Amino acid sequence: MKNAEMRRKGWMGRGRRGERGQSLVETALVFPVLVVMLVGSAEMARVVGASIAVANAAKAGAQYATENGFTAQDSTGIATAASNEASNLTVTTTSSWACVCSDGSSSTCKNTDCSTSHIEETVTVNTQATVTPTIQLPGLPKSFTGKGLAIQRVVQ
Repeated sequence: MKNAEMRRKGWMGRGRRGERGQSLVETALVFPVLVVMLVGSAEMARVVGASIAVANAAKAGAQYATENGFTAQDSTGIATAASNEASNLTVTTTSSWACVCSDGSSSTCKNTDCSTSHIEETVTVNTQATVTPTIQLPGLPKSFTGKGLAIQRVVQ
């Protein structure tokens, strides 16, 4: 019985001696992959956050434009409202407005255009910002562009 027990311990001991350091090698092989995945996830979260900020900037510009009939044509004020919303980014803003009569006929935004109906004014705000990753990872682009679009009707 004692010999069988010693044989069993010796067999297990020999197997373990041959596997010493295996976990260190496995860790050394997997660790760089885990670091790249962690850094890549952090960079993508930063890009997604910037994209959300750009979309919110477009909404802020449109909200400013719809305060009254005069702010709809204030492209500088719209751009300022958008930039203030995404203050940590350099946001490019373009805005436009269009009018149509409520009966479907065309309008040039003059009060005399719609004799049998009223004017409906619509504001469109486009925003755009480029985000450059802090760390360049292989397989990812060197920059990402976030775009925002908001279309809102001006209440008159």
